[in-house]
Amino acid sequence: MNHFTAGCLKTQNQDKATEYHYFLPNLLNRSYNLNNAKLLTVLEQATKTLGELNAYGELTPDIDFFIKMHIFSESVASSKIEGTQTNMQEALLPESDIKLEVRDDWDEVHNYIKAMNDSIDNLENLPISLRLLKQTHRQLLSGVRGKNKCPGEVRVSQNWIGGVSINSAHFIPPHHQHLDELLFDWEDFWHNNHKIPILIKIALCHYQFETIHPFLDGNGRIGRLFIILQLIEAQFLSTPILYLSDFFEKNRSAYYQALDKVRQSDDINQWLIFFLEGVTNTAKKSKNTLKNILKLKNEYEIRIIGLGRKAKIAKTILEFLYTDPVVSVKQLQKFSGLKYAASNNLVKDLVKLQILKEITGQNRNRLFVMSEYLDLFARE
Repeated sequence: MNHFTAGCLKTQNQDKATEYHYFLPNLLNRSYNLNNAKLLTVLEQATKTLGELNAYGELTPDIDFFIKMHIFSESVASSKIEGTQTNMQEALLPESDIKLEVRDDWDEVHNYIKAMNDSIDNLENLPISLRLLKQTHRQLLSGVRGKNKCPGEVRVSQNWIGGVSINSAHFIPPHHQHLDELLFDWEDFWHNNHKIPILIKIALCHYQFETIHPFLDGNGRIGRLFIILQLIEAQFLSTPILYLSDFFEKNRSAYYQALDKVRQSDDINQWLIFFLEGVTNTAKKSKNTLKNILKLKNEYEIRIIGLGRKAKIAKTILEFLYTDPVVSVKQLQKFSGLKYAASNNLVKDLVKLQILKEITGQNRNRLFVMSEYLDLFARE
């Protein structure tokens, strides 16, 4: 890694007036020698912490109840990096309750969720590949900002990052004539048998993908989404409970600077260390979130004991709320099969027990949130 060369600048011009310089990364699929002591130490810590998170997740009872919330948390954080303003509570609201001025942001978050869920479900039949990239990208941009920028298709024109035009761009990715070779190389590198630690491989793939920037829009979200897909495909995680978007969002400047530094000075070690520290940091937080979920779950089950005969149906309602913590009385009625009056009374009971909290301030069409539970993911 100490002799890593990222690539070089190339000139593209029809004439002097349209001349610009793009960055052409070197091919990724080759052998690497890990000989940096600090990198190896950080790698060991990240691998250990991630393994602990995975083991804890496998031992967590009813973890499927909480997976949806992890995916929502990731989709909100990843979309926020791209400028959307939707928060966790808004993301969980039904579409009919979303204000028109934030509907586009809500749609983008939900596209990310659908793309994530479908990609995970399809991994057994459709492994990490250019085909999966295109399919996921098509879902991500369907009907939202970027829908006119060739969803699911590798670009056939030049793009750039930052600046109002290519002349003032912060970074210009490779010309589209190189994309086929670069993307096939990216795919081959992921599936090759070189003896490279998986976390290093994922970090290199993420750097290379963000440098290639193969789509006209949505590259950042797709790049971050594929980190979790690679962890699952490599069997480092059994369930999708680790997401780096929150870490990248909170350290946004450092994230972009770390990527830039590779291209500018060939310093891949600092990027790998940054990425691995993100894995360690996020894995610890994710494990703490699971611990706090179980603690809160036990507290709730103790609280509902006082409901007597209604405690059994209240426990069933709680299981529903772990996946849909923002609800109306009608939603709970439909789920439970109770009459409206009984459902309304049960909601009142849960409000008194400080499990649910009314958030609309209205007398009709009220919505309730399991706020203590939701806050656990907002802090993650």
